[in-house]
Amino acid sequence: MYLPPHDPHVDDPMRFKPLFRIHLMERKCATVECMYGHKGPHNGHIQIVKKDEFSTKCNQTDHHRMSGGRQEEFRTWLREEWGRTLEDIFHEHMQELILMKFIYTSQYDNCLTYRRIYLPPSSPDDLIRPGLFKGTYGSHGLEIVMLSFHGRKAKGTKITGDPNIPAGQQTVEIDLAHPLQLPDIENLHDFSELFRIVLEVQEQVRREEQEQEQRQEEEERSQQAASQPAANPLGGEGAEGEETAAGAEGTTQNKASGSQPFVLPMGVISRNEDYPRTCRICFYGTGLIAGHGFTSPERTPGVFVLFDDDHFGFIWLELKSFSLYSRIKVSFQNAEAPSREAFDEMLKNIQSLAT
Repeated sequence: MYLPPHDPHVDDPMRFKPLFRIHLMERKCATVECMYGHKGPHNGHIQIVKKDEFSTKCNQTDHHRMSGGRQEEFRTWLREEWGRTLEDIFHEHMQELILMKFIYTSQYDNCLTYRRIYLPPSSPDDLIRPGLFKGTYGSHGLEIVMLSFHGRKAKGTKITGDPNIPAGQQTVEIDLAHPLQLPDIENLHDFSELFRIVLEVQEQVRREEQEQEQRQEEEERSQQAASQPAANPLGGEGAEGEETAAGAEGTTQNKASGSQPFVLPMGVISRNEDYPRTCRICFYGTGLIAGHGFTSPERTPGVFVLFDDDHFGFIWLELKSFSLYSRIKVSFQNAEAPSREAFDEMLKNIQSLAT
């Protein structure tokens, strides 16, 4: 398992933790050992679920328990996961979130499911190279996000989740067709000024979406009323829209080549005060927020800030908080790890032995 660094040090390397190992022996004999816990390797089981997915199960969960009970397990987990002790955490809300995460993760320490992650394709027109990033999420600590590009949109999808927004959800969406012109550095300190600028762009986006819906409805009515099918029903405005999108992307690339001073507005909370003080370009975007258990999810306005090829940020306006993201550069493969094909073949051999 690759764990993010301790909050809020997004530029620190990922932490490596073995979870299971497989021994392939002579005469087609194989054993699986669980590496979880602090009592050494013990008996486990592995099973192929479906394509790109397998599960492991511990057969000796007593090896995961500690003599001091759940309290000792929680304190040990807190030191390893967060790099701190319970006495270091004074904020009551943060204590609640950390305890929720411990209870949730400890429920599944004996049976885990693994799914292969396919990284997004890269294009020369992308704002930066897509991939995996470590990001600060307030009291939730650091989480892993996959950045991908989709024409005039960029999306950040959670690879790891929390009690509010689970893994697999789209945490941020960036509208590359609507760059933001930030005020000068003095006025940028004023949160209300930034909020006003973003709300104006949000209203512009809403009007454009309404106009697009009206055009689509008019086209559908005109096509239904016509006695003959249109010679090129997908031409005209559709082609023009693609050209506009390409033009917007070209403009984006030109604007992203410069730099401008950047500072967080007063009142915006950041777990990491060591964020870059210059940025290349900013865009209007939305961020997903929800209550515990992913209740009442809603997308709220925000500001995407591109610092450089390996760092970006997002200002959550309604939460008055800032997330800083840093690219994960580890290759996720140590020198002794098997290739994807060899590992898939290994799983098949173990599955055939089990049946």
